[in-house]
Amino acid sequence: MNRNKHLFIVVSFLLWFPQFLYVPIFSPYMESLGGKYTFIGIVLSSYGVMQLLCRLPIGIFSDVKKVRKPFIIFGMVGSLFSCMIFLLTDSLGWILAARALAGISAATWVAFTVLYPSYFADHEVHRAMGGISFIVVLAQFLGMSFSGYIVSEWGWKAPFWIAGFFSILGVILSLFIFESKEGIEREPLKVKDLTTVFKEPSLLKVALLSILAHSIIFSTMFGFTSNYALSIGFSASELTLVVFAFMIPHAIATIFMGRVLVPRFGKWNALKTAFFFASVFTLLIPFVHSKELFLAVQIFSGFSLGLIFPLLLGLAIEKITPEKRATAMGAYQAIYAIGIFAGPFFAGIFNSLMGIRAGFYFVGVLGLLATLLILIWGRNQAELAVDKSIEKSKAVAK
Repeated sequence: MNRNKHLFIVVSFLLWFPQFLYVPIFSPYMESLGGKYTFIGIVLSSYGVMQLLCRLPIGIFSDVKKVRKPFIIFGMVGSLFSCMIFLLTDSLGWILAARALAGISAATWVAFTVLYPSYFADHEVHRAMGGISFIVVLAQFLGMSFSGYIVSEWGWKAPFWIAGFFSILGVILSLFIFESKEGIEREPLKVKDLTTVFKEPSLLKVALLSILAHSIIFSTMFGFTSNYALSIGFSASELTLVVFAFMIPHAIATIFMGRVLVPRFGKWNALKTAFFFASVFTLLIPFVHSKELFLAVQIFSGFSLGLIFPLLLGLAIEKITPEKRATAMGAYQAIYAIGIFAGPFFAGIFNSLMGIRAGFYFVGVLGLLATLLILIWGRNQAELAVDKSIEKSKAVAK
């Protein structure tokens, strides 16, 4: 069984590592080919569009067929073909198609997150999800850390060559992952379950906040931050420093959030604080012109955003009954993909119309909007809690 777990972890790493190996240089690469900011925004957003369209259908079809492995292999093959298209052409149209294909590949992550916990006992499921989440962050971090250096040494196409090699390895290894021939015992997804989940107010609130959070990160670190860094004097090889400055605090924040911030301030207060600071440091980016200050801003931005995502993930299913949590998670992942699409799309338009700084102002304001929404919802929750307490006291008095 350990062999199955280890192989699955490696395959999971090989799904994400190639896709993030070129992320920091992707926008500058398209700009070097003559791509305008509006088009770059469309390409970046296509990754989210395909996840929005495909994540839920893949989850439902996987449940109906009661298999996961074929979808995992399909995801690995999709990732490989995406890398091959990047390698074989400099056409901006084909680059759009390749990034959209990467989005379809990423959408198969739904099957990964259902199969992996099946290797564990029921009481170990949270440990399993924690382990596989760490692999995603590790793949993102390692992939993004070296892309700038690779480009400066071997040219724009080098990250795609390396990504293609790891994708081939991923396809081969995915053929050997284990899935029980007994099939999946849980009942297939029902439409009425999906309707019930979508009517849950807490899930919809958290999903809206997640759209705003994903808009910020996919417009900045996974979008136009590299372009801005190059514009203020960073070289391609120095983009590695930018990635380190953002991603290391981003990973550390996950531990800090659970052990320090939430116990001390509560989930909603912690979320409000994190969104506010993420917004502030995003709005500061256009005012920064020195490398040292830019790296400092990335440190605080990475840490703030690193607090937000695990908080939202827990809140998304907190009030959902256990038997509907898988459905809720699928719905949540599909909804927040709107942010992966909308953020870069509109940031690209603003950047084209008003310059590279405009996109940072746009997503910074989205962060302030999220902070305002949490303030309003938090006040409503507090009033609700007081009303319930009064009603309880009256009932006891009677």
